Order: sequence, then C-alpha cells, then structure tokens
Amino acid sequence: MSFTSHTYPVVLRPSLTSDLPFVLAAERQANDLAYVGRWSEDQHQAAINSADKAHFVIVRLADKVRVGYAILEGLTDANHSILLRRIVVTQTGQGYGRAALRQLKQVVFETYHAHRFWLDVKEFNPRARYLYESEGFVLEGCLRDALKTKTGYHSKYIMALLQPEYHH
Repeated sequence: MSFTSHTYPVVLRPSLTSDLPFVLAAERQANDLAYVGRWSEDQHQAAINSADKAHFVIVRLADKVRVGYAILEGLTDANHSILLRRIVVTQTGQGYGRAALRQLKQVVFETYHAHRFWLDVKEFNPRARYLYESEGFVLEGCLRDALKTKTGYHSKYIMALLQPEYHH
C-alpha cells in the first residue's frame, strides 16, 4: 500500500526492515540532531510491526530515491486522534517535507478516518512551526520547559488539525 498523488514530488510507502539503515542514518543527520529524537533499530522495527503505528519512507517520485521517513501513532486510539510522532526529510528546501505532510494529512483523515491530527514542535524550530501553520495546524498550547537537553530546558508547542478543518 503506497499513498501518492501525481501532484506531489514524493510518495509515502510503508517502511520495510531493509529501510532501517536509511532511517537510522537520516535520523542522525547533524542538522536534525536538535530537532529529532533518536530511536534504536529495535524501536523502529517495533513501529513497523505495530498495529497502532504507521512507519513510512518518503520516496522521491522522479528517481525512487528515499528522501525521508515519517511515523504516525495512535491508529487504534479510541478518540480518533493520531499523532505525527516524527517526520524527517534528508533533502530540505525542495518541498519534500510539505508534500509528505500533505499526504500524511490525506492518510490520517481519508484512510484512517481520524478526527484529530496532532504533533508537537520544539520552540526553537520556527521553520517547522511555520510549515505546520501554513498547512492548517492550529497552535493549541505550550508545554513549558518539557524537554531537558544538554543546554537546559526547552518548551514544545502542541499543534493540531481537526477533520472539519481539513481541506482535500
């Protein structure tokens, strides 16, 4: 099962065990260290195998090269609320992140029939926050000093998009 539209430069496809070396390398890229948590190979494998999670590789349509990955969580949530656990794009500035996010919205609302699609974004990542806002996500609140790092505590913003706000 792949999720695609010819209007996007990328396609989402379910991750395979053979994708894990790529996923782990993408997660550890220097420019993402501050923004993306690190999971072990076992944690990613568990996500691939989980009924509650969807683990996708983002593939560039032009040449089938992997350019990122994304993880949804909460597919079995009784409240029909799905979390964007993670999205990582290895080649930024080319529209792949926005295209992948638009497809993730489509998957969340049209395939999984969720009521709420939510995420958290670190306060020191205004570029991501702008992307989410420009794609219709609404700021719901701030978890103040919720994240401990080597440099101190940082806050995270909670953002969400509700099904009635989703425009196909």
